[in-house]
Amino acid sequence: MRVLFTVPPLAGHVNPTVAVGAELAARGHEVAWTGPAAALARLLPAQARILPAGEDVGGGYSALHERWRDLRGVGALRFLWEEALVPLARAMVPGVTRAVRAFGPDVLVADQQALAGPLVARRLGVPWATSASTSAELTRPFADFPKVGEWVAGQISGLLAEYGAAGDPGGWDPRFSERLVLVFSTPELVGSAGDFLPHHAFVGPAFGARPPSPGFPWQRLDPARRRVLVSLGTLNQEAGARFYGAVLGAAERLAEEVQFVLAAPAALIGAAPDHVLLQESVPQLELLPHLDAVVCHAGHNTVCEALAHGLPLVVAPIRDDQPIVARQVVEAGAGIRVRFGRTRAEELRDALTAVLDEPGPRRAARRIQASFAAAGGAAAAADRLEKLS
Repeated sequence: MRVLFTVPPLAGHVNPTVAVGAELAARGHEVAWTGPAAALARLLPAQARILPAGEDVGGGYSALHERWRDLRGVGALRFLWEEALVPLARAMVPGVTRAVRAFGPDVLVADQQALAGPLVARRLGVPWATSASTSAELTRPFADFPKVGEWVAGQISGLLAEYGAAGDPGGWDPRFSERLVLVFSTPELVGSAGDFLPHHAFVGPAFGARPPSPGFPWQRLDPARRRVLVSLGTLNQEAGARFYGAVLGAAERLAEEVQFVLAAPAALIGAAPDHVLLQESVPQLELLPHLDAVVCHAGHNTVCEALAHGLPLVVAPIRDDQPIVARQVVEAGAGIRVRFGRTRAEELRDALTAVLDEPGPRRAARRIQASFAAAGGAAAAADRLEKLS
């Protein structure tokens, strides 16, 4: 079987496909990726086959966060669709078309932000599946904001009309395959699966190989104190100056009991006190087994990685799907939500003390951890793709 992954140039969307691709390759199948090649080369294993698509906007797509990082709510959503998703789809369609014709996939797997994949797959008659790297789109995120939902639907229908696909019988949505949606989560985190269709496959997180990280000072981890990672992901650090102030205040108040590992630019933090281990970046998957809790922006990948290790969370969502993921964490009982823009040191200290000391959040995190393990991850995703071909 030949499987072609269509992805945007963003690590959180590429990483699950790396794990699934590796599993498929181990079973003897051929795999390739299509998207902005220069960006994908930094995110994929060295041996990955990359077929260029949308290269002219690839670097600019990643750089859009300079304008996007300070936006919130509807403003961030409009920017995502008008400046990122729709332009990327237009730019990628010619390259994805060439990739499909050259590679001849039996199945195309399209990330929900790589809309060119479904457009080309339907036009060329290739079976396609959705890669839902976050579950937010599956939870009717605009149910309470119908006007916003109508606006998003208008963006999608306008894109389909550009490519002569809007008149298909019954209508369709390129974010959701009608045959297979791979959801890299489980109902224990997302919520009840009663409203999901049978072809929505909850396979749990799929963790692929990551590019090597700079040397981490493992010897500085203090075995006498509990350890907490603070991370805002790769795209939100510059927006976190005020939040980092609250983190340092909480760290000072908990210095005798808790060691903070802070993944942040040194330029925003300055000289870190001795009880804070400051690193520009951390080998997150390798570090998590050594931790007791995680503070993050409720990015889907960081949340799932923490929960896969049974770690409770303090979540401070910023934009996009993060408020939805944060709500899932809180409703599952696995963490506490704080305000990203207005969190005070005392509030963060109290939230951390609660997830570290109270048994409920850790029990809930371990329940979700067990559900992740049972879901099967990359192997379960590969099983479903083999049945689709």
